[in-house]
Order: sequence, then structure tokens, then C-alpha cells
Amino acid sequence: MRPTPDLVAPGQESVWRYPRPAVAEPSDRRIRIQHRGILVADTCAAVRTLETSHPPSWYLPPADLTPGLLLRSDRRSFCEWKGHATYWHLRIGGELLRDVAWSYPEPSPAFAALRDHVAFYAAPLDSCTVDGEQVVPQPGGFYGGWITSDLTGPFKGVPGSMGW
Repeated sequence: MRPTPDLVAPGQESVWRYPRPAVAEPSDRRIRIQHRGILVADTCAAVRTLETSHPPSWYLPPADLTPGLLLRSDRRSFCEWKGHATYWHLRIGGELLRDVAWSYPEPSPAFAALRDHVAFYAAPLDSCTVDGEQVVPQPGGFYGGWITSDLTGPFKGVPGSMGW
């Protein structure tokens, strides 16, 4: 059963107005990720994916990631729209955050803009920001969306949302 979308205030967008199937669009918003005082990424050239009921996932170009921090994981998954995903571990000093990021080395044609860009789960990281605002991770732990104050839900991932 589809939930009732939250009210939308001026300057906000509802995730219930996002399309299905999902789409990818370029963004010039500033995305920064830091962990344990180390800058992981800083870009104004991200691509965000939008899908009904989900906050955006942010895909960052490889040139804007700090070199040497990501290690390829053996984990793989498949998205019906984007294709086959590869996962990444993040090593900061002696800490290894396993499967904290993912990418699409050979995305489907509709998502070609995501090629080799990397998206991160916000929950394990100290700081993930959009234009300086600390994000809230999408609930549930499975999805990688980032919630900011300019979005309204409800957001897929909360208990009872499996059928949305």
C-alpha cells in the first residue's frame, strides 16, 4: 500500500514525485565526505539517482576521491535499471570500513553517467554533507540514499515499506 506523501514546503522536493524507473541527473551541489579527519571526497560534479520513495544516492567522479583509500571488495549486486555493481572498502589508517561504497563499471545505457562514479553509504562515515548540511542515512541499511532538509518522504526503508 502506498503511503501518504508528506507535505512539501517551499524549497523542498518530495521523493514521491521522483520517477520509477529511476533516473540519473548531474548536480553541481557540493558533496563532501570525511572520516576520522581524512577527506575522502569533495566534488561539485556528482550525479544523483532519483527513484520514487527514495532519497537520492550521490555518485562521485573518481577524480574527486582521495586516491589510495578505496579497496575493491568481492561483493557484487545487480540493479534492474543500473546493471551490475561492484563494492568498495574504505581504509582510513588502521580502520577498514567494509562494503561502504559501490560503483557501476559498466552501467546500462540509461545510466552511462554513473560509469566508474562511486556512491557511499552515509551511516558508517563520520561526515557526509550536501552543500554543507550533514545528511541522514536512508533508513533500513539496505539502500544508500542521503536525506537532507530539502526532501520530504516518507522514505523507503522504514519498517513496513517493503511493498512500496
